[in-house]
Amino acid sequence: MALPALAVSPASGQLTGHGLDGFYRDGRRVLSRCELRVAGGEPLVLQGRLTGADRARFIGTIRRTGERGPDPEIRMERLRSADGTERITLCSSAARPVRLPVEIHLGTDLAELGAVAVGLPGPELRAAVHGSGLRWSGPGVHAVVSATPTPEDALASAGLLRWEVDLPPGGRRTIELRVALEHDAGRRPGTGPAGNHRRPGDARIPGPRSGTLAPRTRTDRPSRPWTAARLECDDRRADALMTGSLDDLHGLVMRDPVAPTDMYVAGGFPWRCGLAPAEALWTARMLLPLGTRLAAGTLRALARSQQAAPGADFGRIPGALRDAGPYAPPSCTGIEATLLFPTVLAEARRWGLPDQETERLLPAAERCLRWLRIATDPPGGGRGYVPDPAPDGPYRCETQAHAHRAALLGADLLDAVGSSDAAALRDWAADLRTRFRTDFWLEDRAGGRPAALLTADGRPVPQFGSTTAHLLDTGLLGGGALAPGLLDAAQTDQLARLLGGPAMDSGWGLRGLGAKESGYNPFGHRSGAVRVHETVIAAAGLAAAGHERAAGVLTKGVLDAADSFGHRLPEMYAGEQRTAHGAPVPHPAACRPAAVAAAGAVHILLALAGLRPDVPAGTVALRPLGTAPLGAIQLTGLSVAEQPFAVRISRLGMGMVEAAADGLQLGS
Repeated sequence: MALPALAVSPASGQLTGHGLDGFYRDGRRVLSRCELRVAGGEPLVLQGRLTGADRARFIGTIRRTGERGPDPEIRMERLRSADGTERITLCSSAARPVRLPVEIHLGTDLAELGAVAVGLPGPELRAAVHGSGLRWSGPGVHAVVSATPTPEDALASAGLLRWEVDLPPGGRRTIELRVALEHDAGRRPGTGPAGNHRRPGDARIPGPRSGTLAPRTRTDRPSRPWTAARLECDDRRADALMTGSLDDLHGLVMRDPVAPTDMYVAGGFPWRCGLAPAEALWTARMLLPLGTRLAAGTLRALARSQQAAPGADFGRIPGALRDAGPYAPPSCTGIEATLLFPTVLAEARRWGLPDQETERLLPAAERCLRWLRIATDPPGGGRGYVPDPAPDGPYRCETQAHAHRAALLGADLLDAVGSSDAAALRDWAADLRTRFRTDFWLEDRAGGRPAALLTADGRPVPQFGSTTAHLLDTGLLGGGALAPGLLDAAQTDQLARLLGGPAMDSGWGLRGLGAKESGYNPFGHRSGAVRVHETVIAAAGLAAAGHERAAGVLTKGVLDAADSFGHRLPEMYAGEQRTAHGAPVPHPAACRPAAVAAAGAVHILLALAGLRPDVPAGTVALRPLGTAPLGAIQLTGLSVAEQPFAVRISRLGMGMVEAAADGLQLGS
């Protein structure tokens, strides 16, 4: 992936036109078939693997009629880049010159990615010979494949390019294909259908900005909007997961078409290939230890989409409706994003976002906080909780956690500029805590549990799932302190026991819904599947609350799952119980790569160091996990106060800062 370009193929490297196979650009399949035949047959592919988020390499051999013995004389290498370039190289170890007929069968339907992803591609189009290759045309767009060297035969009716390749002893020859998408004059690229597509089971409310982008070539691919962080750990799998996750995130980086210097991370392939507000903010938040540049770009992009018309939605950030499982109506990612916005800005300031950037974004954060107060105190009266979706939706447990955190961290922001509104936000949050601990807590013989939600008439829904992990995520305040949570100490301890129990922990991560709950389905993407993002939030929250062993168990489970997925975690995988020789099974509708899974993998590893900076106060606290679940670790290339930061954690859980900005003091 190098969004808005990407390529999908099986390990054979052959694009067959089936499933999601193809080269894509700007949300459209430019090429669906690219099948190589040499000497009358398909290469025997021995290895196909990613060499980077935007590159793949396929190695194979060619068997010719009359060859004796098992040793191949002709080798094949295909190097494919997401930007639409493919180099096919044939190498000979034969003692004599060899002539090989080479054929490449090409085709496309120019279908939209969303249609292909749900199994509704269009019919294959008829090709025309064009220059040194072929061309296909659809309404307003054209797919072009050009080849070097120029093919000896180009058959439009069969979609075929053909060469006779002469290989001297020990020689090699290369054929290069270049795949491009052309638009008719007057049609601006990137203004077609949205870059985010509906996953089966999801409802969708498109916002005013769809997330499509102007085209990008490989030469102007964005640099990584984060530092070159490195992890060295006793468990080497952690190093590979960190490297692979950051590489995947780089493939998902996109530029805002309105302000190309502002970058954010798309939600994931294939369902979120554009700006997904909640996922973009979660990703930026989890990558704050690698610098504030991504957070700043994401916040600026979302501020431009914020509702500006007077009314109940003033200040809200638009977002989609997403399926929320068997016991709740769809949830609104716009509400989640609206509540995340002030949180990300406040925490980015603690990590070192410059004052001028904070001041520039503060009005948008204030509008989010104003929406919060209006949503909880509508003209007709309400229960004092944030409905989701507004205005008549239920009151979700996790939404109240987001709202409480936004109020406290928003007040922290307002204090920095001397606003008198900070006190009112803190009073509102204190009142929410008092009511929540009664209204949302269900007592039982096992010690109680938080309700998943309250219905519009105030009835609690008792199903227990991983969304309750958000109650542990309180947010970072000054001096390395965490904001108070919605639960009291005894309730927090009980929540930790429930999350660490066998009904929730599959061994690979937290189930979306407990295995003993009605409606549980290990493949239910909100009713039993393991969602990496929520498992990561739980692990970090458990560690912050002092439940380090439970946090370590979840961390090891995610690392074990990542190892079986080749260090590229899908957005979610089945919540079936782990067995001695089993492996996690990916969800069929999961994004992979997925921004929140890749960023979550980085976050869960960085959380082992327990960094809590307060750059405005010139301090940083270091509170690593004393249990050191992955052994000794060294983190370099982090960023605090926009300066390099490095830390080492021993096998005994003792931390030492090895590099930091001048004047930054180590706090308690």
